[in-house]
This record gives sequence, structure tokens and C-alpha cells, in this order.
Amino acid sequence: MMEAFVLIIVKPGNEEKVYNKLKDKPMVKEIYRVYGEYDIIMRVEVSNIAELDKFNDEILRKIGDIEMTETLIASSYRV
Repeated sequence: MMEAFVLIIVKPGNEEKVYNKLKDKPMVKEIYRVYGEYDIIMRVEVSNIAELDKFNDEILRKIGDIEMTETLIASSYRV
């Protein structure tokens, strides 16, 4: 399993609309409205990088109210 955090900038006034389009997707495990440079942050769990690509291409890029995303792939510390 692979985790990623997606930071999203939304067209002003469309935050709730984007939230509603994403909240029920099975790979979206957490989603929050945040203050600052980004409007939404979500934690996504996927099986592999190909599934993350598919999520990005088939879901995120098709939401016209999203202006920009930044995807951070989670790693773990080796202790």
C-alpha cells in the first residue's frame, strides 16, 4: 500500500463543490479544508504508482474547479 498527500488549490468559492466530488472516492482516506496557500488537503491510499497516476488523470484532472495540485508521496523513516 502506498500513501500520498494531495494539496489542492481550488477556484475561489468552489471548495465545497470539489470536496463533494472527492470525499466518497474509495482511495481518499482523509480530506480537510485548510487555510493558507492551499484550500484542501487529502490523504490518498493506492496500491502502486500506476493507481496514483490513474487517480490523478481520471479523477483530479477532470475536476474543472481545481486550479493546481501538488502530490507528496509518503515515505517512512528507517529507525
